[in-house]
Amino acid sequence: MKKILSLVLTALLILGLAVSVTAEDALKLTAPSGAPALAVATMAAEDPDSFTFIAADTIAAEFAKAEADFIIAPLNAGAKLYKAGKSAYKLAAVVTWGNLYVATQKAGFQLQDINGAKLTLFGENTINASVVLYALKAQGIEPAETEYLAGAANTQALLLSDPEAIVVTAEPALTAARMKNDALTAFAVNELLSAAGMDGYTQAALFVKPETAEAQPEAVAAYLKQVEEACGKCASDVDAVAEAAVKLEILPNAKVAAAAIPNCSIRYAAAADAKADVEKTVAVDPAQFGGDVPADDFYYEAK
Repeated sequence: MKKILSLVLTALLILGLAVSVTAEDALKLTAPSGAPALAVATMAAEDPDSFTFIAADTIAAEFAKAEADFIIAPLNAGAKLYKAGKSAYKLAAVVTWGNLYVATQKAGFQLQDINGAKLTLFGENTINASVVLYALKAQGIEPAETEYLAGAANTQALLLSDPEAIVVTAEPALTAARMKNDALTAFAVNELLSAAGMDGYTQAALFVKPETAEAQPEAVAAYLKQVEEACGKCASDVDAVAEAAVKLEILPNAKVAAAAIPNCSIRYAAAADAKADVEKTVAVDPAQFGGDVPADDFYYEAK
């Protein structure tokens, strides 16, 4: 009897250690809460302890700490930090391709109405602002005046409060605004970029910690496959992503989430496959990427 009890206790101890090791070895991901986090929302809802969602303005600190196995961040930020030697994280995949919109309450508004008018953007000296102005210029449009507010929530508030304002905002803020005023007119910046030969732009990306990639190549490859599948659900199973986004408090309610997700341009492209698109985005404003296209060693390739 004692021998049986001893065997049972030994088995439980081994099982406990296995669970402990599995928990410790689970790959960790950090991302800004908001549209980029939607790319992995269904994964995070299933295993919330392995995901950390933070304020966008703390991303640089996450790269510096180098604690997470993966980081989702603006691609230009990751590239600029890598070039400056302030991050060793490599580009694993692009996951979002532009969620920006030009919007107004003006009846009968056409993009050409921006010529000679004032345009209010968010994020001065950012790649998002540069892309918008580049896309408009490709259409032969240049505002007479530009002003900048802090974020998309700020331009959303102006959009709703000022019937004469022409603003740049982003999803999901635009969808939330439309639920308060369904007469808003909006044009997707990605559609304007087609005149410049671009299918969106490389906005947010998934970065991998090189030590993790070296030590656990098979686990990293499997994880990237999971992220690809999670991104795919943003097109194939919007309701599941919306439910996950609400559960994680990424978005306030399922109605906003379900309407906004298809407009967030979430799709997975492995680093090597996205290189040409990255370089097209760099050409819009090289300063946002440290002055030049990223070096070849910035791109992660599974071994």
